[in-house]
Amino acid sequence: MEINGKVHCFFEQSGTFKREFIKLGIPAEDYDIQNNFGETDHVMDLFGAIDDAYDGTPSIIDTVTEDDLIIAFYPCIYFCQMSQYMQSLNSVNYRSLTEAQAIDKIIERQMKRNEYLVRLTKFVGVCLRRNLRMIFENPITGSFLNNYFLKSPTIKDNNRMMRGDYYVKPTGYWYWNCEPTYGRSIQHDKEQKLIDQAKSRWTQTAGLCSEERSMISPDYARNFICDFIIGKPQKYTQLSIFDDLQTTK
Repeated sequence: MEINGKVHCFFEQSGTFKREFIKLGIPAEDYDIQNNFGETDHVMDLFGAIDDAYDGTPSIIDTVTEDDLIIAFYPCIYFCQMSQYMQSLNSVNYRSLTEAQAIDKIIERQMKRNEYLVRLTKFVGVCLRRNLRMIFENPITGSFLNNYFLKSPTIKDNNRMMRGDYYVKPTGYWYWNCEPTYGRSIQHDKEQKLIDQAKSRWTQTAGLCSEERSMISPDYARNFICDFIIGKPQKYTQLSIFDDLQTTK
């Protein structure tokens, strides 16, 4: 994929992907409602921006052109495996509630999930109407989106640690108005030792849905960009389809 404009990193405040795009010579900016890392270039309500764009009123999405790329780390809180567990009366979260009270909580969660789902569908609709290139990611283990969204993930990265991330964390990437390139970036031994150390540290401290666990390593961001977005061979790259990657057509 050739990016002649810039990359808009939606729902990213860490600057991880932004910095790696910039290192590769591609301008990029972060957009999020929070700025906990001091990296968010545009602190704003992206949900509101999606609604505005879908309704045809002024929105930050109006600044995105066909030469740009949007990569969106859309919130997974109501789509992830843990959220699906909480649709059941057997969830430990409801152990102190009566069944009637638990059902009220489940209905509340279902309504919230629908709100997030409709907004994500609007987001895709805006990009399709305007011919904007967009990639969004979400975990796929037990995920609602993996089975019940507009289409299956374009690619499934089943083991992110192979590209230098802190966790295996199988992840789906949905491509709109663009197609992935295919490569395999293999970490250098010295780099892998640092990754293993980071994994050990993070595994001991990070909770299942913590901010830490949702973080992506710079190595992974660089390798993903080179492998699946711009098709850039690296020193340890093999441009082929391989076992830990699933693709859909």
